[in-house]
Amino acid sequence: MATSATLNSCMTGLMPLAGLRSHSTGLRSTCLLPHQRAAGAMRIGCQAKESTKFSDMLAFSGPAPERINGRLAMVGFVSALAVELARGDGLATQLMNGGLPWFAGTAALLSVASLVPLFKGVSVQSKSGGLMTADAELWNGRFAMLGLVALAFTEYFKGGPLV
Repeated sequence: MATSATLNSCMTGLMPLAGLRSHSTGLRSTCLLPHQRAAGAMRIGCQAKESTKFSDMLAFSGPAPERINGRLAMVGFVSALAVELARGDGLATQLMNGGLPWFAGTAALLSVASLVPLFKGVSVQSKSGGLMTADAELWNGRFAMLGLVALAFTEYFKGGPLV
């Protein structure tokens, strides 16, 4: 909805719109005047800046929660499988044998590391390019979340480690 409002406002007027803020998403939209390119074509650029308020970043539809959970799931899934292959311990055994402090430390570290760029106003889309895009990170995180749940259910129904 904010995207369509931004595009409509950018396309209908030629004056720059500075400081328009959507109350539902906290996004600020800015539009640039048309620029002349070398080939003579006109270009209008629109840019949405994410809010740097803590409550906006951690809102349900904010940029932080799914990314942080996805990053934690990616690290957790790979490390759970690696420890299971190396020692033969299941997921529950790993957590009981000293894995809980490692989980808490990793969660705190990755959460802070994910929030610092957002507080500085750096958007996730601005840093994505090539093969490593923001959408690829979201999908990898979603699959890792599903993988962890599947691993836990498989070990529960099997009655022991996967391997």
